[in-house]
Amino acid sequence: MIVEQETNADVVIVGGGSAGALLAARLSEEPARRVLLVEAGEEANDPDIWNPAAWPALQGRNYDWDYHTEPQAGTAGRVHRWARGRLVGGSSCLHAMGYMRGHPTDYQAWVEATGDRRWSWEGLLPAFQAIEDHPHGGNGLYGKGGPMPVYLPTDEVSPVARAFIEAGASLGLPRLEGHNSGQMIGVTPNSLNIRGGRRITVADAWLTAAVRSRTNLTVLTGSRVRRLILGDNRVHNLEVVGRQGGSKQIFADRVVLCAGALESPALLMRSGIGPRDVLSAAGVACSIDVPEIGRNLQDHLLGAGNLYAARKPVPPSRLQHSESMAYMRAGDFTATGQPEIVVGCGIAPIVSECFQAPSAGTAYSLLFGVTHPSSRGTLRISGPELGDRLIIDPAYLQTGRDRDLFRRALEAAREIGHRNELADWRERELLPVSFKDRAEIDDFIARAVITHHHPCGTCRMGRDTDAPVDADLRLKALDNLFVVDASVMPTLTAGPIHAAVLAIAETFARSMDAEN
Repeated sequence: MIVEQETNADVVIVGGGSAGALLAARLSEEPARRVLLVEAGEEANDPDIWNPAAWPALQGRNYDWDYHTEPQAGTAGRVHRWARGRLVGGSSCLHAMGYMRGHPTDYQAWVEATGDRRWSWEGLLPAFQAIEDHPHGGNGLYGKGGPMPVYLPTDEVSPVARAFIEAGASLGLPRLEGHNSGQMIGVTPNSLNIRGGRRITVADAWLTAAVRSRTNLTVLTGSRVRRLILGDNRVHNLEVVGRQGGSKQIFADRVVLCAGALESPALLMRSGIGPRDVLSAAGVACSIDVPEIGRNLQDHLLGAGNLYAARKPVPPSRLQHSESMAYMRAGDFTATGQPEIVVGCGIAPIVSECFQAPSAGTAYSLLFGVTHPSSRGTLRISGPELGDRLIIDPAYLQTGRDRDLFRRALEAAREIGHRNELADWRERELLPVSFKDRAEIDDFIARAVITHHHPCGTCRMGRDTDAPVDADLRLKALDNLFVVDASVMPTLTAGPIHAAVLAIAETFARSMDAEN
C-alpha cells in the first residue's frame, strides 16, 4: 500500500552527487532557508572508496548506476558501460580523482553560448578559488582553505610516469606545476583530490558533521523523484518514491536538478518536458515541448591500447594508476594554446575489453584521446517509469574530425612511448601491431577506446531559443526549476569535468546568496 506523505522545503535539490552535495552545504548556510537534498542512493560506507588505488574496482558495485550505451558504430559495434555514482557524493566517490579546471578558451565557448561573462575563465575564478585548498593557494590564482584539497604529487609519482614526463619534455612540451594555471599544454603529474593518502569525496568536503547538524538541512537518501508535477508555469510538487515503494509529495519554492547529464534530462522527460516525439514514443504525454533536452550529449574517450611490455617489474602505483596527462596540439609538441589531444601514462596494463591485459607489473599503457570531440549524441527515456532503461547514444567517433584527431593522438602516444627517456622501462611495444593502411588504424582505435567518464551537455545553457537552460541555469520553460550539473555545459572542457561541475554549482550558490 502506498502511503502519501507531504514534505515542505524552500529549496529541494534532486541528486546528492558533486553539484548537489556542494549546493546542500552552501544553500543551507542561510539559517532561514529550509533545504532538502534527495538522493537515490545511500551514504558511502565501502572502505575501498577512500583508497585511491582501488578506484577501477569500484565500478559495477551496488552503488554504481552502471549504465550501458547503445551499440556504437564508431567503436566496432561495442556497448560501453558508464559508471555513475549512486550514493551521497555521487561520481566523486568513483572517479579517478583528477582535478583539472580546463583551459580558458574552453570557457570562452560558454560565454559565446550564453552571452554571460560569469561563465568565462575570469568569471569562474572566484568559484574555483572558493572550492580549492591548493598548496600554492592565496596567490591570486589558486584557492586556499577551501573544502576540496588539490594535491600535487611529488615523491609518490611512479618512476614510469617520471620517465613519461621526461619523454614529453624532450619533445618540447613545457613542464607544468599542475593543470590548473590556465596553461594546460605540457607535462606534469596529475593534480588530485586526495588528502593524507585518502580520496576526498564531495560529501567528505562539503557535507561535514557540522553541516549535517544544521536544523534547516535534511538529507533524504534511498529516494528517487519519479516525476515533477507542473502547474501555473512552475513545478508544483515532486513525487518521490522511497526504499519500500511508498511515495511522498514534496513542495518547494525552488527545485534544483543536480542528478547529472543522464538523470536530470530523464526526470524532465518523465515529467512531460522534452522532445515531443521522444516522449510520445516512450508513452509520456508532452506538457512542454523542449526539443533540445537530451540532445548535445558529449563524452571524452581514451584509447586504451598503446601497450608496452616492461623490461623490469613496474612498481604498483602509489596514487591512482593514471598518474600523468600530457595535453598538446595535434602534430606539434611545441605549439601553445588550447589543447586538442591528450596522452596519459597508466602505471598498469590498461586496455579495453577487446584486448588481453598482461599481468600487473609486467606492462604499462599510454592512453590517448581528443580533448574537444565534435560528435554529439542523445539521451532518451524508453518509458514513463523509473525502471525503464535510458537509451544512451553518445555517437562516438561519428565525425571525420574526431577520427583524424584520434589518429594523431595515437601517433603522439607512440612517439612519446618510443623515446629514449622510456628506454629503461620499455622492452617492446605490444599494441598496436603494425598497420597496413588508415582503415586498420581506425579499426584499432575503434576497438581500443573506452569512456573517460565525462558525460555532459544534455540540458545545455545558452541564449539561443533552442537552449533549454538560460545563463542563470533556469529551465526557460518554468519559473522555479533550475538545472545545476554537467548537463548544462554547452561543450566539454579539455580534461576531466569534475572541477568545472563544482565551479558551476558554486557560481549558482553565489547567485542565490546575492538574492538575499
